[in-house]
Amino acid sequence: MIIDRVVVGSLETNCYILSIDNNCIVVDPGDEYNKIKEKIGNKNILGVIVTHNHFDHVGALKYFDNIYDYHNLKEGINNIGEFTFEVIYTPGHTRDSICIYFKKENVMFVGDFIFKNGIGRTDLGGSYIEIINSIKKISTYNKDIIIYPGHGENTKLGIETEKLIRLI
Repeated sequence: MIIDRVVVGSLETNCYILSIDNNCIVVDPGDEYNKIKEKIGNKNILGVIVTHNHFDHVGALKYFDNIYDYHNLKEGINNIGEFTFEVIYTPGHTRDSICIYFKKENVMFVGDFIFKNGIGRTDLGGSYIEIINSIKKISTYNKDIIIYPGHGENTKLGIETEKLIRLI
């Protein structure tokens, strides 16, 4: 799987394009559809996954079909075409926050749940208690997983959860 990142919108949201051969999935199309589409090129878009429904993660959503999120992805193993991934419900930043874990590739897309050196805000429809419980839940996963956040740089799950667990 090839992972391309496109930084979009005034809040510099990370939109990810995941490709296998000539097929792709888009994660969090926050804004600037033309910029995203340019990166996609002539690939076949199998679906769009939304990690949570804040405006900076869904701004270009109206241009896509086959939209998947908390409401139509079950927690556990899911498939979209040849893409197999685990959906993990991680409320806290928002009530509908999910992480998308590709075990074979050892990567996880976490939206605004966890960042390099921090966690997402809980004052815009979230819950601090829920985010703490989600941190405990996600800390049981492989520490070497590379996490792709909704803003900023990639990091490793173990690096971030180790810091966060000490704070709770």
